[in-house]
Amino acid sequence: MGRPDPRCPLRFGEACTLCVPGATGPQDCQTVALVMADPDLRAELTRLREEWARDAT
Repeated sequence: MGRPDPRCPLRFGEACTLCVPGATGPQDCQTVALVMADPDLRAELTRLREEWARDAT
């Protein structure tokens, strides 16, 4: 059994494609870290995730 593909927390429902050079997954992606560290961006991400989840059902 292989390892599961990590999911991108910024692109809902998509796998991490390692779009940031040097990243091995979302855990060390600089873009994810910047969004999660900024309260306004994090709030907007939460709003968009809730909207995406609502539309997906």
